[in-house]
Amino acid sequence: MPTGAWSVAFGGAAQGLLLAAGIAVGANQAAADPSTWRREGWTKTDFSKSRVHWREFVSGGPPKDGIPSIDRPQFKPAAEDTELTPTEPVVGLEIAGDARAYPLRILIWHEIVNDTVGGIPVAVTYCPLCNSAVVFDRRVPPHVLDFGTSGKLRNSDLVMYDRQTESWWQQFTGEAIVGAFTGTELKLVPARLESFAEFKARHPSGKLLVPNEPRVRDYGRNPYVGYDQSAAPFLYRGDFPKGIEPMARVVVVRTSAGKKAVALELLRKKGKLMVDEVELAWRAGQSSALEHWQVAKGRDVGTVTAIVRDEQGPARDVPYDVTFAFVVHAFHPDVPILKD
Repeated sequence: MPTGAWSVAFGGAAQGLLLAAGIAVGANQAAADPSTWRREGWTKTDFSKSRVHWREFVSGGPPKDGIPSIDRPQFKPAAEDTELTPTEPVVGLEIAGDARAYPLRILIWHEIVNDTVGGIPVAVTYCPLCNSAVVFDRRVPPHVLDFGTSGKLRNSDLVMYDRQTESWWQQFTGEAIVGAFTGTELKLVPARLESFAEFKARHPSGKLLVPNEPRVRDYGRNPYVGYDQSAAPFLYRGDFPKGIEPMARVVVVRTSAGKKAVALELLRKKGKLMVDEVELAWRAGQSSALEHWQVAKGRDVGTVTAIVRDEQGPARDVPYDVTFAFVVHAFHPDVPILKD
């Protein structure tokens, strides 16, 4: 999680040491339980409702809202940008002709953007420890929810909270796991994790998210240097999948038959794969945000698309996620990962 925020909050010069300090805090925290959390400010959360055991939560280092969500996003025409390189990763989102790109160089420091796109309230989310970029519809009738970072992790994944009831939500699944909304699932919104060049080619008049305060954080720097090539994830207590490296990238997609998972390396070799009715495709040209200290210089991990080609009507994107194998195993242990 957001241990990168330690280097901002405490002004440290050695990011690696602060990252290690953040891990130590999470690993050695006192026993997690609702009485402790209430003293941290969780006064509205209904802890009588939960789908998971308290011991599954660990601290990511920063406190509640220590990683600040972006609640009043600002944009400029993507065509006018001169800072991002063509291969930099962005979350590309288009609803009703309203196209917006959310650079990972920004999301890596904020993790959540509460926005309204094409008239639809959405939460654009990114968990660096899981490389999970997911967009949700913020409407849970009769509410339109606003999301923030809880400072907690479960299975190394960001735990979000809504400011209306302070229920806790799992970022990877979009499910409320603690509080009044326990058991509710947010609706996924199709989006692409793609290169900036690809977004601009698809949406020449699209908008680009820009920092509200560009000097407050070192945007463009990756505080998780080498993370996606490490042997194991940070702050993870579970077991690892068999037959695949825990940090190998995996594509997760929902089809008419349920959740399916495909190793990115297999998709890269094949170029295209049909997974039930969904056509998965890979092409080169997108940098990893989690390897080099400069996001723009990460190795090429390519872009994935997930498309359904209906017999009637145009092809349409469906929601997907490119995450790590350990994440798939932790949250969907019964879903096999197709590797060959």
